[in-house]
Amino acid sequence: MIYYVGVTDNGWFEYLSEIKPDEVNFWRPGSQLNFRAIAQGAPFLFKLHSPLNYIVGGGFFVSHTFLPLSLAWEVFQEKNGTYGQLDLLKTINSLRADKERDPVIGCTVLTDPFFFEKDDWIEAPTDWKPNIVSGKRYSTDNRIGQDLWREVELRLPRYRHTVDRSKDDFLVMESRERYGAEQLVRSRLGQGGFRVLVTDAYQRRCAVTSERTLPVLQASHIKPYGESGPHRISNGLLLRSDVHILFDRGYMTVTPDYHVEVSGQIKEKFQNGRDYYIYHGKRLDLLPSREQDHPSRHFLEWHNERVFLS
Repeated sequence: MIYYVGVTDNGWFEYLSEIKPDEVNFWRPGSQLNFRAIAQGAPFLFKLHSPLNYIVGGGFFVSHTFLPLSLAWEVFQEKNGTYGQLDLLKTINSLRADKERDPVIGCTVLTDPFFFEKDDWIEAPTDWKPNIVSGKRYSTDNRIGQDLWREVELRLPRYRHTVDRSKDDFLVMESRERYGAEQLVRSRLGQGGFRVLVTDAYQRRCAVTSERTLPVLQASHIKPYGESGPHRISNGLLLRSDVHILFDRGYMTVTPDYHVEVSGQIKEKFQNGRDYYIYHGKRLDLLPSREQDHPSRHFLEWHNERVFLS
């Protein structure tokens, strides 16, 4: 198994270890380098800055993307590791030369994080070098990586959240239990992770209008989470904010064959709607590249039958 140890801001860790969220944004102040070190679902461990050379927790990798700070705050809020957006901006600008008002930052989304109590902190691996700035990959195929993961694995049962398996919005990864038979490890995907995955799956364009202005694009559940709809790309659409509202309230829908329908009730109730009727009958131009991420027929049928105002 390949996993990653990331150099972690001590204050970020302390704040999140107090609130114990279901997901976190392990942000970087710059927007130059994409993170491709590990596969989706793989462990990402937290190592504090020197002189606290310890592994203190971790999470499971969902996705890496770049977002304006304002949007990163909207998506993750305190899960960014600060109590407010201005505090996050102050922290990031202390690490950047340009001091932008809304800088684009790197966002590494981790789900199902765990935060060790101090008595469970693990000494950094013997091959860890002081000049490592961002982090390092490890593998259980070699002794050092195997020993570190064994120490983590011994502690995990005491720290990982109890997983509700009533919904199937999980990341699935292959791991090794004590380096014997492979097993599946399932981690809950959170709301922030869902929003990031849907946003990038639709190439940051509204599925209906093709709008590209990121601040007005929102990840919509086809079947709402409160109605047992999972956090899965196939249960999502990226929609312009006004289209999202109309979709959620039943004035618009998408048929199982990916055609837009606009309810006649917009005109009946509001004596308008011409900006929306131009999309009636239009087939979605944009779908995720992976067929498994296309809008689910099951969820679209649910929305057509239970929400749409025909």
